[in-house]
Amino acid sequence: MILPELCYPGKKSKQEILESIEPATFNNTPVFGENLLILGDCRSVLKALLPEFKGKIDLVYIDPPFSTKNVFRISSCGRANSISQRKEGEIAYSDTLTGIDYLEFIRETLYLIYELLSDQGSIYFHIDYKIGHYVKIIMDEIFGFENFRNDITRIKCNPKNFRRKGYGNIKDLILFYTKSNHFIWNEPYIPYTEEDIKRLFPKVDKDGRRYTTIPLHAPGETKNGKTAQPFKGILPPPGRHWRTSVEILEEWDKKGLIEWSKNGVPRKKIYPEDRKGKRIQDIWEFKDPQYPSYPTEKNLNLLKLIIKTSSNEDSYVLDCFCGSGTTLVASSLLNRKWIGIDASIKAIEIARKRLSGTKYQFIETFSQSLQTETFGATLNG
Repeated sequence: MILPELCYPGKKSKQEILESIEPATFNNTPVFGENLLILGDCRSVLKALLPEFKGKIDLVYIDPPFSTKNVFRISSCGRANSISQRKEGEIAYSDTLTGIDYLEFIRETLYLIYELLSDQGSIYFHIDYKIGHYVKIIMDEIFGFENFRNDITRIKCNPKNFRRKGYGNIKDLILFYTKSNHFIWNEPYIPYTEEDIKRLFPKVDKDGRRYTTIPLHAPGETKNGKTAQPFKGILPPPGRHWRTSVEILEEWDKKGLIEWSKNGVPRKKIYPEDRKGKRIQDIWEFKDPQYPSYPTEKNLNLLKLIIKTSSNEDSYVLDCFCGSGTTLVASSLLNRKWIGIDASIKAIEIARKRLSGTKYQFIETFSQSLQTETFGATLNG
């Protein structure tokens, strides 16, 4: 299948990108195997990490600048300001890169991320509706259209009453890609609500417990196996087999877990507690913190969901636009190793406060001026 590709002046080849970006020089030797918090430009830092981490990162979440042309500030009271144009407050970061310069910056970053991702790795790219569709074309180019998994809608806030011609914007999007078809996937579920239970488990047994029923047979014929034998004198329908052995079916029947229809058709009773919950769909409601410590700070539960689903406890998680460190905090809580990178001194300062008590190594590039330290202990809830 031939797919469209973005063409613009100055667009580099993959080889040109990998050769032209100079690796960062660190003022302290990274201790590989430790969590790393790095102050520096994401592309040069990623290039410097390639020799050690190429093909070893299982999960990347990034929430880069959205090309909004805004300057984001933090007020004197410590609250982050993400939409106002007020001049007061300390600058957190400037989101002023636009047009083809922005797209090429993103493209260069994504090629480096691709090199770092393991074959079982995934990337979640958090972006807005204005620029996200261009980013998707770039990600199709780099990761492959066949590795596009989801365009996730994230409800970010309550409805607004802005007076403008157009529909209110309460969402942004997360583009989910993998490096291959063999990616880490820990199926995510959410608990049933009372309304879900009434709808999905419409029947009520003699004890007042709600349930539903499913067929005892499944597609596929097994001629001589245990799942092809008669149960209560009944054979599975042609082309199908019992879901389990006849011995287990007999046990279920003794326990009252099989419902017989008026026509003598058996079905398995399923109660809410027999299920893990509902599968999560592609519309998520994880609203931004009301009083963030840093502009565009994301919901901690959003990151916990992504990390639980697409990494394992021995995985490395990377966020090269880590901001206030929400990805890093979530990774620590879930016993993942992590690497966080940001070019904003203010972001690193806030992340370090949030990571107080977490064991990690802080590193800066020679172009930065913060003190290098190694922190001990473990994260307290």
